[in-house]
This record gives sequence, C-alpha cells and structure tokens, in this order.
Amino acid sequence: MEMFLMMFISFYMFMLGNMIYSSKRKHLLVVLLSLEFMVLSLFFFLMIYLINIDYEFYFLMIFLVFSVCEGALGLSILISMIRTNSNDYFQSFNLLM
Repeated sequence: MEMFLMMFISFYMFMLGNMIYSSKRKHLLVVLLSLEFMVLSLFFFLMIYLINIDYEFYFLMIFLVFSVCEGALGLSILISMIRTNSNDYFQSFNLLM
C-alpha cells in the first residue's frame, strides 16, 4: 500500500509538471523548470520501482548524469537566447535568422 502511494505521488508530480509545461510555454525558463520537475518525478518513480524489485541502482546514476547534461544544455540555450534577444520569450526568437 505504501509503494502504491509513493508511485501515485510520483505520477501526480509528473502530470503536474506536464500541465505546467503545456500551459506556461511562453518563457524558456519556466519550460526548463517544468522539464526538470518532470525529470525529478521520473527519478523518484524509478527509485521506488528499483527498490520494489530489489535491483541495483547503477541505472539511477546513469539517469542522473543524462538529466544533468540536459539541464546544462538547457541553461546554455537560455543564456545564449538572453544574450542575443535580451529576454526569454519564444515569440521574439526568430528561427530564420
């Protein structure tokens, strides 16, 4: 019962992050924060699942490495976008330039 509750909480966190991602898509910073929130909820779910089946946690380390790389790439895109456009609105970002 306890595992089911924790899995439900992680699923709820993922859906909340998904809702924020789809509703607040004008600013790049909010999009990146909601993506990181979804990654944390997936990490929480994987941790609960691996504890439940008595598996090793090496996969979690690989998952964390990839999520850190994703976060660093998102921050570098945000910084370059702010330097060129002086804001983080998607509407002012012209892809044809």
